[in-house]
Formats: sequence, C-alpha cells, structure tokens
Amino acid sequence: MSYLVPSAYEIPGELDRSTPVSVHIQLRELLRSYVVEHSKPGRQLPSERDMAQRFGVARMTLRQAVEALVEEELLERVVGVGTFVARAKLDLTLKLTSYSEEMARRGLRPAARTLAFEQIPATARLARELQIEEGQAVIRLRRLLLADDLPMSVDENFIPAWRVPGILDAGPPASLYNVLGERYGLIIEWGEDTIEANAATPSIARLLHVDIGAPVLRTERHAFVSRSTVDYSVSFYRADRYKLRVPLQRPGVRPRRMY
Repeated sequence: MSYLVPSAYEIPGELDRSTPVSVHIQLRELLRSYVVEHSKPGRQLPSERDMAQRFGVARMTLRQAVEALVEEELLERVVGVGTFVARAKLDLTLKLTSYSEEMARRGLRPAARTLAFEQIPATARLARELQIEEGQAVIRLRRLLLADDLPMSVDENFIPAWRVPGILDAGPPASLYNVLGERYGLIIEWGEDTIEANAATPSIARLLHVDIGAPVLRTERHAFVSRSTVDYSVSFYRADRYKLRVPLQRPGVRPRRMY
C-alpha cells in the first residue's frame, strides 16, 4: 500500500444542505464516486480530520459515511495507519488447477519466485502425509506466488522423488501440475483440502508483505493419482486478498449450474 496521504480537496463534489437526504449519505456517495472514479486499489484516503474540515461536518458524521463503505468492502482500515481503497478479494474456489492457470483465467499476470527446489529426506510427518517410509527421498518445491507483481501466497509442495526422476535437472517448473502430467504422466485425478485460519509467522509475514500475526488462510492439500498421494502441499494465502467460496449441492439433487 502507498502511505502518501492525499488532500481532501482532491475529492470532487459538494454537500447540498437544502435536500432532505441526510449529510452522511451524501458524504458516502461522494466518497464512493471518488473511490470508484478517481482512485486505485491500495491508495490511502485523506485523513478524517482533513475530510471533515473539507466538507464542514463533524468527524462522527464523516466516520459514519466511511464506515458504511468499509462494510461494503470498498474501503479497508489499517489500524494506526489510515483508510485505504480496498483491493478486490479473489474467490478461493477449490479446484485442481495450477496457480498459473487460475490467475490467467482471472485476467491477472501470474509469477512465482522459487524459494527452495531440492531433494530432502522425508520427516515422520511427510512420510505419513505421502504414505511413504521415513527417510525416503522427497522433492521439495517452495515458492512465493504473485499476481500482477503482488504477493498472494506461499506454497510448499512435497512429491515422492521416485515418481519424478530427474525433475531437479530441469530447474523449477513454471507449472508443477503441467510438468507432472506432461513429463511424468501423473494426471492429478482428485484431492482433499483442509483449510484453517492462521496468524502469519515472521517468515510468512515477510514474504507476503503483511504484519506479523496478520490473518492468513492455511490450506493443506493431498493430491491423488488413483489411490496414491502424488503431491502434498501447504499454502498460506493472504486473507486480505482471498475469500473462500464453496459451492454447495444437496445430495441427490441434480445441479442447475456448473461451477
């Protein structure tokens, strides 16, 4: 976010005190037009004091108008810093697609920064998750995933090394699932995800550009070919950039729309 605070006099429009429409509603709509037509996501709003002085209203009235737009998720507050134009949250709809495919579908430019791409021995936990023996070789791929140059998530994948011989020789894959399918014939057929709310650790916070302790969505995925786990992954998503969308269907009822 940019912390350069603009002047309230950049906000166009005036209040009409002869109309029966309440002042805080007029303010809300003036701010809405300013945000939609003249601002970009991540831009800071003028201070409440500056805006209250600009429109000649009490700060409580100004705060009421701002709070209405915060509730609509058009604005967002950062405690101790100010109020900003909110960035649109992406639906975290769970699908067995690669990150690059999903971002391209949304019209965003995907990118990845490789943090680790190596072979390691399976810990007791990895052995359990991947259904292999402890100490068996595992390929570890850890990446920071970006969209339009903004950090979105930290992903860590673990794959039994015997399934992907030579994968380290070619360097980090741009699309892991594409490499698994095209080079190794491992077409991911189904998976299971577990999602929970976490607080960002210092290392995750640094990578995602959020405060330590900020909320993140933690997803564990087991991806299968037939009955075998081919990929076990742990991802941390910025909670201010994602919202979870889960299509529901009543058992035995034919769906009327495709998700």
